[in-house]
Amino acid sequence: MVIKKLFRWMILLLICAALGYFAYSLTQREVPNDEHVGIEYYGKTKPIFYNGEIFADSAIGEKDGLKLPFEFVRTYIDSTITYDNSSKSVIVTTEDKVVRLRTNGQKSTINQQPINLQFPIESQDDVVYIPIDPLLDLYDLEIRENEQTGIVTLVKAGNPIQYGLVTKQKKDKPVPMRTGASIREPILSDLAADTSLMIWNETDEWYHVQLENGLVGYVQKQQVHLDRNETVPHRKEPVKPYIPWKPTGGKINLTWEHVTGKNPNTDEIGPMPGLNVISPTWFHLADAEGNLKNNADAAYVKWAHGRDLQVWGLVDNSFDPKLTSQALSTYDRRMTTIKQLLSFAKLYKLEGINLDYENVSTKDKQNFIQFVREFTPLAHEQDLVVSIDVTPKSESEGWSLFLDRRVLAETVDYMILMGYDEHWGSSPKAGSVASLPWVENALTRILEEDDVPPSKFILAVPTFTREWTEEQVEGKTKVTSKAIFMSRQERTIREKKLTPTFLEEVGQNYVEYKEGTAVKKIWMEDAVSMKSRVELVKKYNLAGIASWRRGFEEPEIWDVIQENLTKRP
Repeated sequence: MVIKKLFRWMILLLICAALGYFAYSLTQREVPNDEHVGIEYYGKTKPIFYNGEIFADSAIGEKDGLKLPFEFVRTYIDSTITYDNSSKSVIVTTEDKVVRLRTNGQKSTINQQPINLQFPIESQDDVVYIPIDPLLDLYDLEIRENEQTGIVTLVKAGNPIQYGLVTKQKKDKPVPMRTGASIREPILSDLAADTSLMIWNETDEWYHVQLENGLVGYVQKQQVHLDRNETVPHRKEPVKPYIPWKPTGGKINLTWEHVTGKNPNTDEIGPMPGLNVISPTWFHLADAEGNLKNNADAAYVKWAHGRDLQVWGLVDNSFDPKLTSQALSTYDRRMTTIKQLLSFAKLYKLEGINLDYENVSTKDKQNFIQFVREFTPLAHEQDLVVSIDVTPKSESEGWSLFLDRRVLAETVDYMILMGYDEHWGSSPKAGSVASLPWVENALTRILEEDDVPPSKFILAVPTFTREWTEEQVEGKTKVTSKAIFMSRQERTIREKKLTPTFLEEVGQNYVEYKEGTAVKKIWMEDAVSMKSRVELVKKYNLAGIASWRRGFEEPEIWDVIQENLTKRP
């Protein structure tokens, strides 16, 4: 009996304790926090805000000498800005400028021309700071610094800002702006009626707001009514975009001239009707410092201009990943390559440069993008068309994954898809160099997945094929191949008295024959395959067509390209 009474008392005490705790908790939730905190709450000496969010590092300086942390600029102003550690330089690339901001009193430059900075970039505690003066010159934005609080606020031109006004309270009681979306949070500021607020965000019951003095906090919705909606005005005229050359009323028709040493005898080059651009493989990366080997020939350029052909000199990286990595690793090395290219273009009176970097490590992906970004504005300054060669998308590191086609297409004038080597020279399986479905899939993947505009996209097609040999060796099929010209293909058909068969699944003519115990196979590149490739250019309204390479084709191929490229649907 005593035990039962004791048990009941214990239950009663537990219930009372629970009710007491619940009542206490409820009371605590309902009682507003009256604690006041100041700007020190942010834990920054000079806080920076964008869209109501505080940045991890503080600004330094004030007024004209105000400087922003490099990472803030990269995060909220320009994601492409880079820091070159080797020269302690900040590198900015825009549509028409390459800017180098330097420390230690060294001359900064815009498009290689020296400029004077009243306040240089500097480094404190491993944080690089950029003066606001060049930022305001380069970007369409406002950097607001409040003299009272020292808080810095970034706003960008064109961004809408919703304003609100504090609602008048009973007995003119001030409205608290708190550090968080709860009445239990400390108070940052007591707001009078009609205080103007910038509203950055909202929850169910709270607005995330900023005062004119820069302080950022939270105010209950019921204590604010919405006011005007403003758009941050533009301070700068937009940069006029560079308009690259293109044939009047037509499409680009380019072919590459493969130059390994001596330039070709132009007297031996026959007519190429419809061709309007020729790209000789003249410039090659020579060393880790970015110097180039030059095989250009002024006489060749004179010949090409005499045929009304544009000359876009090709530069490659010698397909050497180690050399490429070294040459791309610093701003000065990249600029060595760029300066030489621009000098050669001017010397030989070129109209364009074709970038053909292949076999590049993925660790150099960003440095390659930076190289293209640094080169293009300077090339445009010389009125040079910039094109870049890319492979179809694949999982190959050196031949595909290092290419950020989306970003590169935003920078260059034309992107050329090398639509061949579906089955390459050492392929373990015999097959077409470029079957029609494979080419179309490669083309549409880049158009759709990387948003490359068709007006910038050129399809490169092969004027060569491969003769495949399949032999049985120790019970296994051994596959080898050799690249052959169109003329060699036709000679084989004549000599072997072969009749080509059209293969619907690849969109090409095909022949095979036996030579001893070996089987020879050729997926033909001819007028039939060329016409179907040109139809792809028209189907997707691409900028044009390119061919690798001059000298591999039969003469009538130029007529096929011209006739079908200009024919109206």
